[in-house]
Amino acid sequence: MQKQDIKMVVIGGSAGSLPVVMSLLEALPETFSFTVVIVIHRSKNVLSEMDKLLSHIRNVPNVHEPDDKEPILAHRVYLAPQNYHLLIETNKTFSLDYSEPISFSRPSIDVTFESVAQVYAQQTVGILLSGANTDGTKGVSEVIRHGGIGIVQDPNTAEYPVMPHAALLQNQAALCLPTSHITTFLKQLNDNI
Repeated sequence: MQKQDIKMVVIGGSAGSLPVVMSLLEALPETFSFTVVIVIHRSKNVLSEMDKLLSHIRNVPNVHEPDDKEPILAHRVYLAPQNYHLLIETNKTFSLDYSEPISFSRPSIDVTFESVAQVYAQQTVGILLSGANTDGTKGVSEVIRHGGIGIVQDPNTAEYPVMPHAALLQNQAALCLPTSHITTFLKQLNDNI
């Protein structure tokens, strides 16, 4: 697979992942051509302004929580809305789902990764970061199974290593990278376009 074929980068994380997400967004060049979708576990009963926080990062267009049936655009950063599962439809629109939490989480990283993998297949990069449960393990498997690239943060560099460790145990084909190497990988995605 050529890196220039990547159309979707999906990033999932939980406890300890926000600083890494911010550093990854800071690494994006102004001209990145793919779509970025971020799924971060957040408390459902607390007002979250994470989209505003992430929108203050240099070179990143406004981070946006998509509405149901909203078309997916390139050169955009989307954040899974608080307390909804975020899915991708085959017509490349978003779908919001309020079904039961998965791995105690809504939004679920697994749900979004699996959905992205089914629609974007080998044009997908799935990145799983720090967290304290196993959400994302199945999602990384689906990204790889559909021909995409699965990247897992090196557990030794994660504030909460449970999530990346679980994913690596189940996904030997995943790339295990420290944050600095994930950042370099994202920069190189655009270099090849």
